[in-house]
Formats: sequence, structure tokens, C-alpha cells
Amino acid sequence: MKLSVCIGALAATTVSAFTTSFMPAGLRGVQSGSAMQMALKEGEVPIIIGLAADSGCGKSTFMRRVTSTFGGDVVGPLGGGFGNGGWETNTLVSDLTTVICLDDYHLNDRQGRKVSGLTALNTAEQKFDLMYEHVKALKEGKSVMKPIYNHVNGTLDEPEKIEPTPIIIIEGLHPFHDDRVRELIDFSLYLDISPDVKLNWKIQRDMEERGHSLESIMASIEARKPDFDAFIEPQKKYADYVIEVLPTQLDPEDKKTLRVRGIQKKGVADFNPTYLFDEGSEITWVPSADKLSTPAPGMKLAYTQDQYFGNDVAVLEMDGSFDNIQELVYVESNLGNTNSKFYGEVTQAMLSLADSPGSNNGTGLMQTLAAFAIRELYNKKSAAAKLAATTAAAAA
Repeated sequence: MKLSVCIGALAATTVSAFTTSFMPAGLRGVQSGSAMQMALKEGEVPIIIGLAADSGCGKSTFMRRVTSTFGGDVVGPLGGGFGNGGWETNTLVSDLTTVICLDDYHLNDRQGRKVSGLTALNTAEQKFDLMYEHVKALKEGKSVMKPIYNHVNGTLDEPEKIEPTPIIIIEGLHPFHDDRVRELIDFSLYLDISPDVKLNWKIQRDMEERGHSLESIMASIEARKPDFDAFIEPQKKYADYVIEVLPTQLDPEDKKTLRVRGIQKKGVADFNPTYLFDEGSEITWVPSADKLSTPAPGMKLAYTQDQYFGNDVAVLEMDGSFDNIQELVYVESNLGNTNSKFYGEVTQAMLSLADSPGSNNGTGLMQTLAAFAIRELYNKKSAAAKLAATTAAAAA
């Protein structure tokens, strides 16, 4: 069984903004994609990671956590990006990874969707046959000529060449919709943001920061909701690891503090769910204020056993935020199966991205734990492939 983490999300942000925010400031456009990417080793099979997400869900932050977990100093757009000797691209590359935006498999450009009357969330507007062919080829170690959806002007641009790398991430609206593509994915992710949190985030961004009216905000959400409900949200039933972002239960008047749950399916190959204190138990824990300083309304963690879409799951929960990331080591010391390499690595990873959204609450913690799970999966599969190659060579 494959490990999946479902991700669905919030409002619209452009992929060009995602591309820029994904890159370390000092490295944007400094190298071409071919200079950054690591060639596959003999017999190595790429690991395919799927990230299902609506627009504006925080993909850039999650990708930052994943790439930093794998190490490597250079992250940027394929070819250097437009304005740096390259082209308008949605594809991001680093030492080990290639991130492919599935918007590139839209059937029609922006004008074409006006004619069809369908949104980009509708599965009828996607080229699933081509998506499957390309993911399959990349997993087989072959390069592909992938189309480009230009988010700046809404056109379909000339294709770009994608070379296989050890880790390939496909992210977008429908990575789990086509069963052929789904079977190729080794690790899948979905972030489930509740309607109340979506509304609060959008009000904060569009009303407080952009001056939009509450009526226009509500209309925008309602217009998008039918297609989200029909085509995006159903994909979470395939998830082995769901990150739910909910309003806090500590204070019903608090509209900003988050309650985040990591719903981890049991029995998944090469994955052991993270637990709090005692694996398989039922625990509610309020950390000592002397060891973990938290703003109002405080902090509560929980670890429970439950059912999700008919599957047994272990649920790790953090409700509330903390003031000092360094003190998170207190929580980390009571977690098991974190897939960390050394004591304090989870906290260190959070500190390295201290300015990123969610770094003071359960969003960042769950994303970091998911990133570590991806790393562990990659390490296990790489070790198995190396052993198989050694065994084959010895038998020859």
C-alpha cells in the first residue's frame, strides 16, 4: 500500500509567485536546470511524490520543507527562468528533485476555458492520458517533452524537456484522479483546510490587505466551491496521511489560532505513523508552560486511534501556537517515529524556515514530519534498489 498525504486548499495564487517564493533569494536564476539536477545512478528508479492541492494552499512552503530535508544548496526554475536566459516555466529543480506543476496538463488555455465554460478544477479540462504517459516515462528513467501552461498570460507555450531525477514531485489539482497515474505514485499528499479556516484566511488577505468587500469574498468562495467539492476534495479518500487544518477548539472566539491534525493510515509499507508518548495509546497533553511558552489560548496536543474512510488511522494533533521554535524540542522529545536522523532534527528543520508560514504551529510541524517520511521512503527504496543491483551483479 502506498503512503499518501492528501492536500486540498484555499484561494488563488499564481504559480509564478509560487516559483519565486520557492527559491532562496540568493539563488534565484543563478544556474540552469541541467546544472542543478543530479543524474540517476545505474539501476536507480525515480521516486514519484504526488501533492494534491487547490490554488493558494501553501504548496511553496511545503516544497521548501521537502527540498531542505533532502539537502542541496540550489533550487530554482528549469533553465533559469524567464529573465535569466530561460523561459516562463512552472518546473522547479534542485540537486535531487524535479517539481512538475500539473497545470501544465490543462487541455485548454484561458481563452479556451471561456469558450468551454469549464473551470480548471474540472477534470474534463485536463490531459490525463499525456500526464500518465509522462509520469510513466520519467519513472522508467526517460526524458519527456512536457507542455507549459503560462500563468502570466494564460497561454499554452512550447514544450520543455524534463529529465528524470531521483525524486520527482507532481503537484496540482488532480494527481490522484486518474488511477493509472495514482498507481505510479510512491508517496501522495493532501492538505485539508476547513471551510472556516479558508474563509478566515481569505478575509485576512483580501479584506484586510487588499481592501475587498466581504460580499465579494463570499461570492468568490461560493463560485469556486461546487467544482472543488466535485473534483478536488474526493481525492483525499486515497490518502494515507491527511493534514487537516481546522479552527482552534481552545477558544470559540479565536479566528486565527489553528488546530492541525495529522491523520496517518496504519499498515502502509515503509511508514510507521508518528506517535505521542506511547504508540497505539489515547493521550491528551497540555505541555508545561515553563518548557513551551505559548500565546493565548494556549496549547494542547493529542494522539488518538480512529477510522478514516474505512481505514485504521493514528491521529497526531496540535491545537495552538508557540512563541519560541527552539522550545519545540520539548514536544519533539516526546514524539516517536519522527524519521529524524538525530535528536532535535525536527526542531532544527523548523528553525531553518522560521519565517515561513506555519512555523509557529502544527501546520509546520506536520509538514516537517511528512517531509521526513518522504526522505525515509526515498532512503529505503534507494537501499532496496542498491541491494537488488548488488545481488544481480553477484549472480551474473
